[in-house]
Amino acid sequence: MWKKKIKKIVLFIFSILLAVLFLSPLYIVFTNSFKTQKGIFMNVLSLPFGPFFTLENYKEAFIQLNFIHSFKNSLFITIFSTVFIIIFASMAAWMLVRTKTLYSQFIFFLFAASMLIPFQSVMLPLINVMGWLKMLHPVGLIFIYVGFGSSLSIILYHGFIKGIPKALEEAAIIDGCNTFQVFWKIIFPLLKPTTVTVSILNTMWIWNDFLLPQLVINKPQWHTIPLRMFYFFGQYSKKWNLALAGLVIAMIPIVIFYLSAQKHIIKGVTDGSIKS
Repeated sequence: MWKKKIKKIVLFIFSILLAVLFLSPLYIVFTNSFKTQKGIFMNVLSLPFGPFFTLENYKEAFIQLNFIHSFKNSLFITIFSTVFIIIFASMAAWMLVRTKTLYSQFIFFLFAASMLIPFQSVMLPLINVMGWLKMLHPVGLIFIYVGFGSSLSIILYHGFIKGIPKALEEAAIIDGCNTFQVFWKIIFPLLKPTTVTVSILNTMWIWNDFLLPQLVINKPQWHTIPLRMFYFFGQYSKKWNLALAGLVIAMIPIVIFYLSAQKHIIKGVTDGSIKS
């Protein structure tokens, strides 16, 4: 009995130390974003207080970051990319499940295998092709996100759809529904748990992505928040108080989104994995 108690205590202490390790960078960024430059240099780990406390960092960072404009760009790209991924991936997964042929199995294998290809190996050819097609702009970026985000989404939908009885579709066809109506009126509403998971995973990935916007977007008026944050941080790398305030501002939208939707992630993935 006492051995089990010791194991629990050791595990608890280890969990606390691990939590401190992961949360310490967030603590440093958040507390120092409220300090003056001198306050940061005096003591990085201390709480902001007295003459070292200021809110001007956020005001100036918000203006210099042009946050509203960058937020609109990120929101436009994220929403349209996620919506198209949901639509195309769900329809593709449904057809791959219901079409019992060698070709459908091969296509599904290609989607699964594509997740093993490193992005760096296709990065330069992809940008060359997009440049040749004159799609180095936000619409082109959405097109790329749909392509890269479809593989995992199709796999998640595929696992869930296999558990939906085909009798529901046959009954709908008998009632006069065509293929399009069967999907949108019968199948798609049943995919809600997986759709929520797909939307959350892709939203977090697209919103926080830096590499693809840097490669595709070449005009300042199209900058997303991560891209704008990159140039802002480089400009104010010596003014850590402004740079850290800018980081906090950039993190707020996605943190709020994740906290409000995190309970759906595990549920959706589990629902998709246990279907057979």
